[in-house]
Amino acid sequence: MTGRLTAWLRVLRGRASAGIWNDQVLLSALAVAVGIAAAFAAVLFRELIGLIQTGFFGFDHERVASGVAGLAWWHVLLAPALGGLLIGLYVCFLMPGGRPQGVADVIEANALRAGRMSGRAGLGAALLSAASIGSGASVGREGPAVHLGATIASYMGRRFRLARSQSRTLLGCGVAAAVAASFNAPVAGVFFALEVVIGHYALTAFAPIVIASVAGTIVSRAYFGDVPAFIVPPHEIASFLEFGAFALLGVVAAGAAITFMRLVSAMQSLANHTRLPSWIRPAVGGLAVGALAIFFPELLGVGYEAMDNALNENYVLAALIGLALLKMLATAISLGFGFGGGIFSPSLFIGAMVGGAFGIIASIPYPQLSSGHGAYTLVGMGAVSGAVLGAPISTMLIIVELTGDYRLTIAVMVAVVIASLLTRTLHGPSFFHNQLEARGVTVRGGHDVEVLSGMTVLDLLHEDVTVIRNDAGLEDVRAALLKANGGVVFVTDGGGQLAGTLTLAALGPDVFTGDSQRVFELGPFLDKSRPVLLASEKVGPVIDSFAGVSDGILPVVRGRDAPVLIGWLEETDVMRAYNRALEQLRDEEHGDQSKRGGYLG
Repeated sequence: MTGRLTAWLRVLRGRASAGIWNDQVLLSALAVAVGIAAAFAAVLFRELIGLIQTGFFGFDHERVASGVAGLAWWHVLLAPALGGLLIGLYVCFLMPGGRPQGVADVIEANALRAGRMSGRAGLGAALLSAASIGSGASVGREGPAVHLGATIASYMGRRFRLARSQSRTLLGCGVAAAVAASFNAPVAGVFFALEVVIGHYALTAFAPIVIASVAGTIVSRAYFGDVPAFIVPPHEIASFLEFGAFALLGVVAAGAAITFMRLVSAMQSLANHTRLPSWIRPAVGGLAVGALAIFFPELLGVGYEAMDNALNENYVLAALIGLALLKMLATAISLGFGFGGGIFSPSLFIGAMVGGAFGIIASIPYPQLSSGHGAYTLVGMGAVSGAVLGAPISTMLIIVELTGDYRLTIAVMVAVVIASLLTRTLHGPSFFHNQLEARGVTVRGGHDVEVLSGMTVLDLLHEDVTVIRNDAGLEDVRAALLKANGGVVFVTDGGGQLAGTLTLAALGPDVFTGDSQRVFELGPFLDKSRPVLLASEKVGPVIDSFAGVSDGILPVVRGRDAPVLIGWLEETDVMRAYNRALEQLRDEEHGDQSKRGGYLG
């Protein structure tokens, strides 16, 4: 099978070089190959998890809580700890980059490296995540499958020497196929790739990604069957008055999502500040997770069994609240202390418990108007996971395709949108962007900001800066405001260090009336909150500094401790530089393609 596929791809490549097929047809053909390969990889990944789980616990099925019920307490305690020890040694000495990898790395590869990913790191990350889940870490399996699918797509892109835009599209094909195969959700796979990784919905990317998602779904259904992940009883919205409750659930879900993400960050910070060597940290985290699992085995692994119980209303209120809080803690420990794995399944788990608990409480006043707390469980799954992933559209589709229940679609939409908006406003775009920002990586809407990586603020700044000293009189202030660029005057002290900025809006029109000789103090009118740019900073990461600055002008200084003003930078300058760099890249690519006889050389 592999030999035939390789031979077929060689023929395809030869035809591409001869210019026989146009680029879009070739990309679609590659999308089929990537979709099939990514789906097979997702299948093998799940089987590998089962194999490792058999070694640690003695069974390979997904009902982990039921499986460990007959095991001794010390077995449940030590299995994750032993797995953590092996994982710590592997990450420290064998893993490229020395850390687990996931969806955030796929987003970074799309935005900063034109879809290029390391094959060795991708395979290593898959093995690491499978070992983590198999040994009981409280993480998800979908994120690692996405990373593995993207790695395969990146390999194909390199082999066929795809152009930058095509490599990124093919990366999306691998992501879509992996999601489709993992969830039996072809539509959600398409929109997850476009919404989270690619960052746009252009037809040139949409068509190949759809093809890959369909191919991945066919492989998954042929192997696992065409059944939803959860079998839930039918739900109907009992009354339109419930939409107020669904909206309020969105608010509660946002709180849960923000708490969860901040807890993960806190655990990562705690692990980094301990004096423990990095290779032992996963073992310590595994010991903590194992201790929790002695009393709450539902926390081990992916947690689909507990979600199924919640959807079928098998938990009481105290159990739902307790499992939601403990799952946050167990997943934060697992990820913070170095296990590999995804965030999607834990966010579904937390959402299910939060939604179920909310449903029980909301049904108390008017039980006859309630759809049952199983319905709220379903809505909560979508709301929390959508907020954590920063992917409201694809999450809504995943929930529908996971359960096969279309009757609560409107309720899911209401809660997901409210939870996502609140989380984005109060916390940030998503868990993945949090991870990237912690590494100093800024990604804006999937754009290829790599084109700005060679530029610094110094390359773009304006030196014709309008400056006054902080002891200037009213006449000097008036003159400076009249000639200032954008109406922004920069104020320095006697040594040239930036003291603040001054605008007409802050002073008011009265500054141009009255006696210019009157005593005037600049201090009360100075704006010291405006972001300041260092001349040595890279241009890409500073784009977000312009957010909230209405005039789009920021001062540029040299030296962080003693900031000496040397110029200013406007947001439009950055955007123009970005567009020029993109045009130059396109010109270079078209030149290379004409020499090779097509995009695929």
